[in-house]
Amino acid sequence: MNLLYGCVIALSMYSRIPMPRVEWKKERMEHVMCFFPLVGIAEGIALGAWLWLCGRLGLSELFAALWGTAIPILITGGIHMDGFLDTMDAIHSYGDRKKRLAIMKDPHTGAFAIISAVTYICLYAGAMGQYVHMARQRKGGLLFLWPVFYLAMERAFSGLGVLALPKAKQDGLAASFSRAARERTDKRVLILWIILLEAGAILAAKGWGAGFWPGFLGLVQLGIFLWYGKMVKREFGGVTGDLAGWFLQVCELGSLAASLILLA
Repeated sequence: MNLLYGCVIALSMYSRIPMPRVEWKKERMEHVMCFFPLVGIAEGIALGAWLWLCGRLGLSELFAALWGTAIPILITGGIHMDGFLDTMDAIHSYGDRKKRLAIMKDPHTGAFAIISAVTYICLYAGAMGQYVHMARQRKGGLLFLWPVFYLAMERAFSGLGVLALPKAKQDGLAASFSRAARERTDKRVLILWIILLEAGAILAAKGWGAGFWPGFLGLVQLGIFLWYGKMVKREFGGVTGDLAGWFLQVCELGSLAASLILLA
């Protein structure tokens, strides 16, 4: 029963998917991170269904791409984008570690957060537009399910980071989930998620006749994850909830851009 509660907590915390309200007890939060990839699967199915529907209705690629850019933010409620903005403000402060952590905790939005958000959306919408165009050229309906793989896999990596990386502070969401987790079990489950999703991505890419080595998605996300791990330890002394959100947004953009190579 606690596993079901963990699933509900993960979906209600990291998405706007309607879920019953449950009390956050330690035993119910032990495996929350194990269910984090389910948010990515739901997000990927919604995005893929939208792109497929736009193709069936003959809607413009620009319309499909711009609304497709908004769908992940709408489903997650912007929780990860909020972490991205806080982190960009902190990074561009060029202050010491203590100052960066204080800026991330500050509810006010700075100029660099806004500049970074506009830049990010432009890059994401551009990559999404190209993805829609190339997917339609291939006329493969299953191509619209590709986001399921990278959106779920990046959350497995993010959960792994929350559990495996040192914590920059002892309070906050990342520290709370890490303390409640059964780390050894949860790490193994998240690694299994990554392996299964990578295997699924390879099989799917081969079925679509991808010209590029189909196993590159996991390598791209692994590379971003390793760089992220070094960065947070060097610049912040460890991971926080905001930094985990920043990683997800960066990894999502990187995965979408890398997917264009798959379709080339």
